[in-house]
Amino acid sequence: MALLTPSRRPAAVSKEPVPRTPPRRRGTGARKQFTAWLFLVPALLIFGLFAWWPIARSLLLSFQKTNLVEPAVWIGLDNFRALFDDPLLGTAVGNTLFFVALGLLIGFPAPLVLAAVMSTVRRGAGVYRFLVYLPVVIPPVVAILLWKWFYDPGSGLFNNALGKVGLGPYSWLESSDSAMLSLVLEATWAGMGGAVLIYLAAMVGIPGELYEAAEMDGAGIWRRIWHVMLPQLRSVIGLLLLVQLINTVQVFTEPYVFTGGGPENSTLTVLLLIFRYAFQDGEYGQAAALSFLMVLALALLSAVYLRATRSWSTS
Repeated sequence: MALLTPSRRPAAVSKEPVPRTPPRRRGTGARKQFTAWLFLVPALLIFGLFAWWPIARSLLLSFQKTNLVEPAVWIGLDNFRALFDDPLLGTAVGNTLFFVALGLLIGFPAPLVLAAVMSTVRRGAGVYRFLVYLPVVIPPVVAILLWKWFYDPGSGLFNNALGKVGLGPYSWLESSDSAMLSLVLEATWAGMGGAVLIYLAAMVGIPGELYEAAEMDGAGIWRRIWHVMLPQLRSVIGLLLLVQLINTVQVFTEPYVFTGGGPENSTLTVLLLIFRYAFQDGEYGQAAALSFLMVLALALLSAVYLRATRSWSTS
């Protein structure tokens, strides 16, 4: 019989009791789900009351004729027919799309460019960020009234400044050719502070090794921005682009306070037309019908955009 070598000796069996996993109590998972729903129900009720119920009420109102005092009368699709027969609808849609296009052309790249410049600043960075974000803190109506004085054709800041170099004066808000552009410039100034800070926060997360590798390969500043920074910010750019599209489609405060839709309805937008239907003409059904169509358009726009840019967040 062969002797066991030390390397072949069987391991000693521990006599200590192996701890057993306590049996799972029945109903623990169901109890946790019940507790989660118990905390979630109040939030769902509040969200449904202030978000979904107005949408459902607006949809019902679009098929009725009412002054919100007397009992409503069911009229079917008459509100939609009257809506599409109104020539101002095409004007409002065209002006809104024009505002969206100008906003994308001017207001969308401006925060990204400004954030790229500010990311290179080391001294006084906090002061610059405060100054950039300051317009967001100013109430919208106050900011618009301030810019309305800037645009004044007589004593406005812009015409006075341009007059010193032999330009102007210009009728910024009184001309249908420049009124919409004037609104876009103010809206860009007032709303880009938040986007700048979001871009700056995203730029901090870009690894410095990528810039160093690109610089070692001989890439200049613009090539580093195009091939390093922009691809790393692609998901953030996509999200902010969608947010700007939704916000610009719903523009109301600027045309209402600046021009009231004029001159010659050149700044009449869809939301301003809804306001006129409801609070000037008393056609609450038509206002609700146009509101519902706008909700459908925004939902379709968001769905198409998210599907088209779905690969941005995974690549």
